[in-house]
Amino acid sequence: MNTPRQPVEARDKKTATGAKATAAKSKAPELVGALPMSGSVDDGDRLVDVVDLLAISAFTTGREPYGRTTHLENVRSDAKLTVDGARVLREAVEDTGRGRLIAGDGFTLHVNHWTQSRRATVMVTAVSAELAESVVTSVIDGAVEEPEPTPDTVGIGFWHFGPHGPRRVERQIDAAPWDAIRGNYAGGVAGALDRVMAQDGEAPDGRLLLLHGPPGTGKTTLIRALAQEWKSWCQVDCVLDPERLFADPAYLMNVALGGDDEDGPRWRLLVLEDCDELIGGEAKASSGQSLSRLLNLTDGLLGQGRNALIAITTNEDLTRLHPAVIRPGRCLAQIEVGRLPYAEATSWLGRSDGITPDGATLAELFALRSGTAPVTLPDPPANTGMYL
Repeated sequence: MNTPRQPVEARDKKTATGAKATAAKSKAPELVGALPMSGSVDDGDRLVDVVDLLAISAFTTGREPYGRTTHLENVRSDAKLTVDGARVLREAVEDTGRGRLIAGDGFTLHVNHWTQSRRATVMVTAVSAELAESVVTSVIDGAVEEPEPTPDTVGIGFWHFGPHGPRRVERQIDAAPWDAIRGNYAGGVAGALDRVMAQDGEAPDGRLLLLHGPPGTGKTTLIRALAQEWKSWCQVDCVLDPERLFADPAYLMNVALGGDDEDGPRWRLLVLEDCDELIGGEAKASSGQSLSRLLNLTDGLLGQGRNALIAITTNEDLTRLHPAVIRPGRCLAQIEVGRLPYAEATSWLGRSDGITPDGATLAELFALRSGTAPVTLPDPPANTGMYL
């Protein structure tokens, strides 16, 4: 059976329509690289979770393919964190802060502002990189209140591994100069610390500083004083999760190799507090490669070309530390910060009552001077047994 032929006009129209569709498909660069977007919410989600989900829609679908994110500390209570003329699409307010989704001409602004901790995250997606940069700059302009440095404060960085990887936050910490606290330490200890505090960054003999001794002897106070005395040539950073640091090579590389600042101090001091398991005698068996990575950062390949020092505080006795940690040439100093002897403790307090023959720790002396004592449960009555 013969198929009836279509009119020429119809055939031409069909062909033209197909050509238009093909051309339209080829002229849609905004869809290239777009990802499908899907999400679900239920009554277990908070309002801010919905705002977070909506905030990534334009970036995921490719409508606004350029994104910028910045984290703020010490945010002013009156900071607007918005752009004039932009429209609020969503706002979720909680006890601890709020989340806002704001739309402007060619960009979307997402702000999470935690008012209690004075922190904020600003995220912008836009149709161009230049627009994204300009919006972020406008939003954060004047939003942060930098604390005024004082003679008794020093900036210390704090590293931790957060939900989005390694992160460093700097705080101004109270730190008295060494001369003001020198009398809190035994004479021999203070003499050894004099030489440490006098370091000036000119080729230190060793990269590892070990402070060991019982709790309450003032090791953390020494670190703060060290940051004060070295602040002209050394930036002090405290690692809050040292076990994670040396167990995760990516985290270690970020901390060890990142943060180059030509205008900043030439040296960095990484502080690891209470790292008994990391440097103890059984560290190699219990911590795997963590000890090796620590030593590699001090004088191995990883430490070459990096002006990095490491300070470790521990409650372990020096004789119980791993021999590789305390070998000659590796340590800048190994100092036992112990109890003040009886005579020195009595002189510090101005009286002898409450001081045992073996002396006292710094924490015990402060407690005796202030007249405070920890709240404890009363001792249970003596058990006389079931004797007849």
